[in-house]
Amino acid sequence: MTRLVEVAAAVLLRGGEGPAAEFLLAQRPPGKVYAGYWEFPGGKVEAGESVRDALVRELQEELGITVTAATPWLTRCFTYPHARVRLNFWRVTAWNGEIGITTPLEHSAVAWLRCAEAWRAPSVAPILPANDPILKALALPSLMGITNSQESGEDAELTRLAEAPARGVRLVQIRDAALPPEERAWFAQSAMEMLRGSDVLVVVNGDAGLARRIGAHGVHLPAAALRACRQRPDLPWVGASCHDAAELAQAAALDLDYAVLGPVLPTASHPGEPGLGWARFAELVAGTPLPVFALGGMRTEMLETARAHGAHGIALMRGW
Repeated sequence: MTRLVEVAAAVLLRGGEGPAAEFLLAQRPPGKVYAGYWEFPGGKVEAGESVRDALVRELQEELGITVTAATPWLTRCFTYPHARVRLNFWRVTAWNGEIGITTPLEHSAVAWLRCAEAWRAPSVAPILPANDPILKALALPSLMGITNSQESGEDAELTRLAEAPARGVRLVQIRDAALPPEERAWFAQSAMEMLRGSDVLVVVNGDAGLARRIGAHGVHLPAAALRACRQRPDLPWVGASCHDAAELAQAAALDLDYAVLGPVLPTASHPGEPGLGWARFAELVAGTPLPVFALGGMRTEMLETARAHGAHGIALMRGW
């Protein structure tokens, strides 16, 4: 069997968390395999190197910059005709030095693309096959708000939803499972009408039919539905709630767009339970190919802590 090659891949980001956020792709130069293809910069992890060390070295060699802030993100395996690779994608959010737009050190060219738009129609092509699935993950916001109208009341929750974009919450999961079906459908429809035309992604918990009827962007599978699922629902965005390694593996096998893992910290919803803790959370998400949100006891100021432990972002029910 062909040896698995470890690769450090850098997702350089600029422009903050909102619609203006951008990421960098680099074009492979003549003379290399897949010359002319666009990829995330990076390269092979050498013997004795950590992935982060390899990332720092490769970006110095390829782009002439020195990384000052980077966190682990996704890991994807891919088999090329000439090699099997495990791509360890890291988010790079700060660096010293200027990236040469016209004269990169080891690429034909580099380009900045909008995170929210590139997965639909990237402005550069062709994309290296192993990198293409990452584009959709980059469009996924980092803060997920989960509705909780049975506790706060429907009017208060709709008010909170109206304020979501201003608060930086651009992914909303309509949960409210305890509401009677007709009332829940009314609430979901009202929420969707309120957010339609904004840049907020809306997913409905546990009901793909309701998601389709109201024109939501997708569905979120509860853990029990995830375990029973044998085929990805036919919607643009599909995620799932997970509590352990087996459920994360099932979400990956179904090629879902994200997972929510928790509870990480003690919550009002699970009194007396200690939660996974950050160390165990990091162990579970290490190596996963999906963006994973940390859930349970989260507050917006915990986003960077979550990212340092491998999370894509955080999911909040009461904390947003």
